[in-house]
Amino acid sequence: MGCMELKDRFKQRREELGLTQRELGMRAGTSQVSVLKIERGQTTRPRSLLEFAQVLQVSPNWLLYGDEEANAANADFAGHISAWDKATPVDQSEVEVPFYEEVELSAGTGRTVDIHPRGKKLRFAKQALKDHGVDPDAAACVTVKGNSMEPVLPNGATVGIDTACTEIRDGDMYAIDWHGELYVKTLTRRPGGALRIRSFNRDEYPDDDLGQENAKHVRVIGRVFWYSVLV
Repeated sequence: MGCMELKDRFKQRREELGLTQRELGMRAGTSQVSVLKIERGQTTRPRSLLEFAQVLQVSPNWLLYGDEEANAANADFAGHISAWDKATPVDQSEVEVPFYEEVELSAGTGRTVDIHPRGKKLRFAKQALKDHGVDPDAAACVTVKGNSMEPVLPNGATVGIDTACTEIRDGDMYAIDWHGELYVKTLTRRPGGALRIRSFNRDEYPDDDLGQENAKHVRVIGRVFWYSVLV
């Protein structure tokens, strides 16, 4: 099992769910050819990884690397959203979440930023937030820059952060403040108070394994409960 690759995990999970290649492609909004190329090993970083992971009911991290510790829903919220301003009436079933355009959570080398709300908001269904345990007053949306979280979070992706959720669930994605710079990464607790900070793009960004003392310098801003990508 340890030598399994993306193509093997992908096919295994598809067959476990009883899906044909065509059915999986349709549900993920792509084609049977895309599925075929993955299962043949011709595609190793699929652009529709997020969609495939949602249909296959596994985490993107597990599909890519087989991480059992991360094989839980990473940011598995997929509620409908739309941009709006103060002139747009709010439906009773929806709630506004501030969108901080000036914030850039680096998925690369990190950067220090200032938070300046610009009035734009994103609209979420109240029930969707409730179902995922997110308090609307603690939710905020920001932009991600950099390529360390590709292919799940490409440069320019938008993420929703639950600032009330700062307790680490191994393998989930979090917005963190690390020595005054902001990042979005997956976090995993290690024995003795240590911490592993991981990117999806491990080829360019290897893991940061922090000992107990260094781990104290990492402040969890909040858990990433949702993300959206424009292609």
